[in-house]
Amino acid sequence: MAKPKKPEKRQRILKAALNVFAERGFYNAKVSEVARRAGVADGTIYLYFKNKDDLLIKLFEDRMDRINKRLRIELEILGGDVITRIRRMMELHIRLAEDDPQLAELITVEARQSTKFIKEYNNPRFLEYLSILRSLVEEGQRNGELRNGIDSRIVVRAIFGALDELLLTLTLTAKSRSIDFKEAAGHISDLFINGIVKSKEKK
Repeated sequence: MAKPKKPEKRQRILKAALNVFAERGFYNAKVSEVARRAGVADGTIYLYFKNKDDLLIKLFEDRMDRINKRLRIELEILGGDVITRIRRMMELHIRLAEDDPQLAELITVEARQSTKFIKEYNNPRFLEYLSILRSLVEEGQRNGELRNGIDSRIVVRAIFGALDELLLTLTLTAKSRSIDFKEAAGHISDLFINGIVKSKEKK
């Protein structure tokens, strides 16, 4: 009879994988190194994950699930108008480079090294992240804070694309120079908010 899988051991493996992928890169990382960091036998990894690509996908899902939960809580606590909440969401995205640089590298760099991740993975946690932003945009369009007539799907993809590129840049340069993350987030939020906010009618 197979022994039940232990959630704490799975989390230990995921944490070790995050460290190894960030340090060595997904392509160069070895499952045996992840096992050593996690303090388990090599074969134990395969009780929880099919292979290295599956380990990457499950790690991404786990961390994105945490991000989405935190984001929903923060936005609910913040409340206020839509623009304020969109700005906060943008700031949290960019601050990932400072708050959790290994996770930022996983999301912006390492995940893209897996062919399976790019071509075959449906990425539901990422789609959930986009849906949170889209709901804010559509709420703003309904209540008149944001312009109507712009497809919310395009707005959301454009905002995420810009945030992703900026997060990638900050992640790759964070070790070499000091960066004001709050200022960077402010610049990009101003760029988009001023572009989609409903213009006030002239009197």
